[in-house]
Amino acid sequence: MTTRATALYDAPGPKARARNRIITVIFSILVIALVVWILVTLGNNGQLASEKWSPFIKSTTWTTYLLPGLWGTIKAALLSIVFASVLGAVLGIGRLSDHRWVRIISGAIVEFFRAIPVLILMIFAYYLFAHYAIFPATQLSFAAVVFGLTFYNGSVIAEILRSGINSLARGQSEAAYALGLRKSQVMRMILLPQAVTAMLPALVSQMVIALKDSALGYAIGYVEVVRSGIQSASYYGNYLPALVVVALIMIVINFSLSSAATGIERRVRQGSRRRRQPDPEPSAETKVREGERTTAAGDPITYGD
Repeated sequence: MTTRATALYDAPGPKARARNRIITVIFSILVIALVVWILVTLGNNGQLASEKWSPFIKSTTWTTYLLPGLWGTIKAALLSIVFASVLGAVLGIGRLSDHRWVRIISGAIVEFFRAIPVLILMIFAYYLFAHYAIFPATQLSFAAVVFGLTFYNGSVIAEILRSGINSLARGQSEAAYALGLRKSQVMRMILLPQAVTAMLPALVSQMVIALKDSALGYAIGYVEVVRSGIQSASYYGNYLPALVVVALIMIVINFSLSSAATGIERRVRQGSRRRRQPDPEPSAETKVREGERTTAAGDPITYGD
């Protein structure tokens, strides 16, 4: 197996490869030693005892704590990503408007909510909704979580959509204008479908972020999967196993969404690659069927009536 040098990286020689192998072996030994030390320490403290993990094989642990918390996480993430998509589309198109005042207002909203941490947005919305009694007391935390996730992710989606539209070839919009289409028709029928298709992986990745950020609702009392895991741990007295189980649940969900984003991106690239391939040249038999004959030099000879 040969190695090749690139403009940014020189292929290592025999001494460098031997040194890299030694460093890799030493680092692997250190990592294994660290993992063993952690497991031994946890075992000495009783954290690996079977009674610490046995509550998770009981159905009541899942139906009382984990599943309601998981539903709260998914519900807040799904609702916020729907609202954020609508808000992002409005703000993204607004930033491309021909009217200067629309661009200024849309840009100010996007930059403002992108600059504020999601947790600050949730806390602000929680006390705002509570002060003016906008939502019932039982729905305050849920509304605040959705508000924070919607406005933050909506501003990010607006930038994703704007960059996707700007990345399209200008000749498409110019051709549409030449056909007599208005700007709203060009945006709705030509630019937006292509931009959304190109940005689908980024949109799915933003949904992963919204799913993870929903755990910030713990600070305002929202019952999501992290809070429900802590509640089950306080009841059974197994904080470390509970956090490990919650982490595994989030890893499985986020890995599934990330895999979906990767699959969508692969399909989009394959589709665009197929569209760029030229049509195959018709065969000689096809030309004969159409009433044409070709000479040895390839010049067509068409016989008249």
